[in-house]
Amino acid sequence: MTLGDGPADEDEGPRAPDPDAERVAAAQRGDRGAFDALIAKYEAPIHGLVRRYVKREADADDVAQRAFLRAFEHIGTFRGASAFRTWLHRIAVHEALGQLRVRDRTEPAELDDLPAFTHSLTTGKLVAKDLWRKVESRLAELPPKQRLVLELRVFHDLGFKEIAAVADCSEDSAKANYQHAVKRLRDVIAP
Repeated sequence: MTLGDGPADEDEGPRAPDPDAERVAAAQRGDRGAFDALIAKYEAPIHGLVRRYVKREADADDVAQRAFLRAFEHIGTFRGASAFRTWLHRIAVHEALGQLRVRDRTEPAELDDLPAFTHSLTTGKLVAKDLWRKVESRLAELPPKQRLVLELRVFHDLGFKEIAAVADCSEDSAKANYQHAVKRLRDVIAP
């Protein structure tokens, strides 16, 4: 995995300024406090992201810590072509997937945010516990790219442009993967 931001999004018009730009610039100049502030801001979202991939809490702690360490070690390579949040999510996803490859884990991660998931599918049918288990199981069966896109959109509220950067695909591909994943999951809850 390269830690650069990927190609600039020249064709997609202007993007919003990165709210972390000042802290990132300070961290690149060696200001440890600025990087600590970035960790404090993203610790919970990154931990939640990797927790969906690794089963045990201790593993999630380790993966999140490795992601932050890797970001710290490579902060100088961050060019700002994407938002810092996107870059950090991409590092965390790669670390989590690496953990899965090393440990060869195949059991699905637990999903603990039922209200967010239910709301994002715009259905109130996900109330029965056995139905939720079916959805969890089906989520684990999704192709990796569909699962990643769905989780980044639903549980981390990333836009498709950010998702495309994290998932290393085009924005259209991210949208298509999301739609396919939602369709597969809606098939589980269809009456």
